Amino acid sequence: MKVIICGAGQVGWQIARHLSSEKNDVTVVDNNSELVSRAVDTLDVNGIAGNASYPDVLSMAGAADADMIIAATYSDEVNMVTCQVAHSVFKIPRKIARLRGQSYLDAIYSDLYQRDHLPIDVVISPEKEVAIQALRQLRSPATFDTEPFMEGKVELLGLTLTQECNVLNTSLRQLSELFPNLRANVVAIRRNGILIVPDSQEQLIIDDQVYVCTNADDKERCLEIFGKTNKKQDRVIIIGGGNVGLMVAKSLENNAVKIHSKIIEANRDCAERIADQLERTIVLHGDGLDMELLEEANISKTDTVLAVTDDDKTNLLACARAKSLGCPMVVALINDPTLTTLMGPLNIDASVNPRATTVSSILRHVRHGRVRAVYSIGDAEAVVIVAQVMSTSPIVGSVIRDVEWPDGSIIGAIQKNGKVFRPEGNTKIEEGDIVVIFTLSQDVSEVERLFQVNIDFF
Repeated sequence: MKVIICGAGQVGWQIARHLSSEKNDVTVVDNNSELVSRAVDTLDVNGIAGNASYPDVLSMAGAADADMIIAATYSDEVNMVTCQVAHSVFKIPRKIARLRGQSYLDAIYSDLYQRDHLPIDVVISPEKEVAIQALRQLRSPATFDTEPFMEGKVELLGLTLTQECNVLNTSLRQLSELFPNLRANVVAIRRNGILIVPDSQEQLIIDDQVYVCTNADDKERCLEIFGKTNKKQDRVIIIGGGNVGLMVAKSLENNAVKIHSKIIEANRDCAERIADQLERTIVLHGDGLDMELLEEANISKTDTVLAVTDDDKTNLLACARAKSLGCPMVVALINDPTLTTLMGPLNIDASVNPRATTVSSILRHVRHGRVRAVYSIGDAEAVVIVAQVMSTSPIVGSVIRDVEWPDGSIIGAIQKNGKVFRPEGNTKIEEGDIVVIFTLSQDVSEVERLFQVNIDFF
C-alpha cells in the first residue's frame, strides 16, 4: 500500500517506522528538511520537504496513486486542508487527521467531517486518547499498563511482581496446573530492561514486569494471584490543567461513583478558565512541586496523583515529591520514552505515553478489516494484534501446539462463537476465530503471514 505521512515529528516518524517495516510504500512530508532527512536516513521511506497542504508538494509525494494519507503535523488547520486537497484534487480514498483543538472535536460540530464538507475519514485527538488511557490507569491502580480488547471481554494487564506475589519462583507451566480454570495467560516478561516472550519453563521472579492477557471476568482473581488489589480511588489530585487534565477532571465529575478531585495549575489564567468549566473539582493555582501547596491539597490522604503537565521532567519530579509525601500511587505523563527508565529510581507506579497512545490509535484505524485492534507496547518493542482468522490462513484446522510460531509471538486469548477461552496446546484454530496475539516487532510480518492479515485498507 502507498501511504503519505504528513508530519515527521515523533508521531509521524513512529507511524512511518511501523508501516515501512511492514513493506508499505511510505512517503514522509514535512516543512522541516532536517526531520525529513532523519526519516529518510533511518527508515526505508521517501521524503519530501515542503508544506503538506500544497497540491504541488502532495503531487511530488505521489498523491496521484496513494491509498491513504495521514495528516499528523503540529497544525490542525494544515491537517484539515491537507485532507481536503487530498480528496478534492487527488481522490485519495482514505484520510486520517490528527486534531488537537477542542472546538474541532465537539460533538455538536461532528457533521463538519462528512464527505460533502471536510472529507476526513478518521479524526484522532491525542489529548482525548491520553485522557482515556489515564482514566483506565486510575480505574486499575494495581497495574502499570492496561488495555481492553474484544469489546472489553479481554484485558492486557501490566504487573510488577513484588514480594506479595503468591506465585514467585513458579514456572508458567506450574501456574497453569495450579489454576486450571483461570482464563489468563502470561504473554511477555520484561526482565532487566529486556522484553521477552516466555516459554512454559520460564519462572516468575521478583521485580519482573509481566504482561498478562486475561478474561475480563477473571481480572480480579488474576490480580489476587499476583499479589495485587485494586484499591478504590476516592481522592485524586491532577497536576496540570491543560486539555488532558481538564478532560480527566470532567470524566471524573461525570463518574457514577463520586470521586473527590483537585487540579493544581501554575498558570493563573488557565486555572481560572478551567475553574469556570468544572463544577465539583477544586482548582488550586500554584506550582505542583510546591510542598506547602501539596500539603494544603492534603496529599498524604490522596489515593492517586496524576501529573499531566506539558513538561516530562516536571511530571516526574511532581510524582516523586508526591510519593515522598505519602501518596500511595503516582502516574506521570511522559513523552520521551528514554525517561521511563527513571520511573524505578523515582518510585513512580505508572506512566502514560501520548506518543505511543496516539500512534496506537492511528494504526488501529490503518489496520482495519480483518485486524480489529492494534496496541503498541513500550517504545514500539512489541504490539498486540487482534485479528480474525481467515479461511486462507495456513493455520486453519491446526491445533496451537502444531503451529510453528515465531519465537517472539504468542496467542493471549481466543474467541470462538462469541465466547473467550484461554488458548491451550490442543486448542484448534478455526475460520472465524478472533485471536489476541502478542508479538515482538521483528516478528509482525511472520504473524501476518500465519493469519493472512496483511494490511488491507479497504
